[in-house]
Amino acid sequence: MKNLHKLALTVMAGLVFSACGQKAEVEKPKVAVEPAASTASAPTPAATPVAVKESLIKPIPVPTVAEPAKVELGKKLWFDTRLSKSGALSCNSCHNLMTSGTDNLTSSIGHKWVEGPINSPTVYNSVFNIKQFWDGRADTLKAQAGGPIENPKEMASTHEHVVTVLNSIPQYQAEFKKAYNVDQISIDQVVDAIALFEETLVTPNSRFDKWLTGDEQALNEQEKKGYELFNSVGCIACHNGPGVGGTSFQKFGVYGKYLTKNGATGRAGVTKNPDEMMVFKVPNLRNIDLTYPYFHDGAVNSLAEAVNIMGKIQLNKTFTAEENAQIVAFLKTLTGERPKLEMPLLPPSTEKTPLPQPYAKK
Repeated sequence: MKNLHKLALTVMAGLVFSACGQKAEVEKPKVAVEPAASTASAPTPAATPVAVKESLIKPIPVPTVAEPAKVELGKKLWFDTRLSKSGALSCNSCHNLMTSGTDNLTSSIGHKWVEGPINSPTVYNSVFNIKQFWDGRADTLKAQAGGPIENPKEMASTHEHVVTVLNSIPQYQAEFKKAYNVDQISIDQVVDAIALFEETLVTPNSRFDKWLTGDEQALNEQEKKGYELFNSVGCIACHNGPGVGGTSFQKFGVYGKYLTKNGATGRAGVTKNPDEMMVFKVPNLRNIDLTYPYFHDGAVNSLAEAVNIMGKIQLNKTFTAEENAQIVAFLKTLTGERPKLEMPLLPPSTEKTPLPQPYAKK
């Protein structure tokens, strides 16, 4: 394994433009990952782990919270179902922090049990994504946070309704006053607080990160061989950075068409560029063993099957059973430590608080 640490850098030059087979218009993978921006101060790393091994995958730093009042407020809003029209759905409904930051469903259940249009990606480590949503239509976590609230297939509310609800609750008014120094709550502050909370949802100290930073006993030989294969066949060209993905958009189905009943078109739906049909943000692979089902359509429940599909249609590679097992073993080492959260006590509604409308016909 002596040359393993240099292997990623050696293969990158040849693979970054060829392994995923995308056209020139599609954004190429970036090695340096920029966290999603926010107008407020994001958590800053207490001490960034120093990788003693060369790799295009970077260890996840443990964040410290610069503005705890805003983050705590964002946590309350994350779990508050009153942000939805029905009063039954919260951010956590689709991105369950008690499991994997997803709902582990093919597509999420929205207002009135409507089937969502796409598989919910994990919120964990989303701060490392180049953009948000599968199609990248939101530049930042703050821009993303407001979308599901108004989506008729998700929370089916409005920003105006959310602001009215929160302004009717004295305890929320006091907390926004403390965090933002405002007398009236606005949707900008709401999504900012949610985004700042999301930025703390990282999963450091995976076994792979421990190995990167010098713990030779953190991985066994099968897992090390899986990492070597992950590099040599080209997976690393797209799955790199702290999130092991999320740093670029790539065509899904390079050497073969991915057959799906899902109607999502990828970046083409945002840019209206037909060359970007089926071009999606590369998902991050942190905690991938926990974030099933896989792909934008949530059609694959087995990680081993997902690896085989990616090999065939993205790399033109058919893995042997041994190779598949090695890669799967490596991927499971990317499971990190999820934040230990204390469930918040939400402030009570008042007589002025608009009532939820779970059975409204429109």
